[in-house]
Amino acid sequence: MTSNRPYLIRALYEWITDNGLTTHLLVNAEWPEVVAPTQYVQEGRIALNISPSAVAGLRLGNDWVEFNARFGGAPFSVRIPPPAVMAIYARETGQGMVFNDEPEGEQPPPTTPSPSKKPSLKIVK
Repeated sequence: MTSNRPYLIRALYEWITDNGLTTHLLVNAEWPEVVAPTQYVQEGRIALNISPSAVAGLRLGNDWVEFNARFGGAPFSVRIPPPAVMAIYARETGQGMVFNDEPEGEQPPPTTPSPSKKPSLKIVK
């Protein structure tokens, strides 16, 4: 089964934003393929403000969380695989969700049917 993390990230982002709060992601900056400004990483983690006023081009996809932001006045394109997201929360209240670690390399089920099962059709009158 595919991970539910990208879906939960999108849902919580919408909920936090709809309530007029500031959405933050806590990211494992040491996760493979994370692209984030390393000068802001502390203890292997980085907290990122992804509210609409802080980022441009936010894309909360199934494979990537991507956006453009300014860090210390310099533009930066951030790219995060969803398994690297440790938590999503509202800055003002701390409400949100902390994610458990997922097994690495979790793969979706195969999309082709098993060769041992033959398709069968039945005539219905």
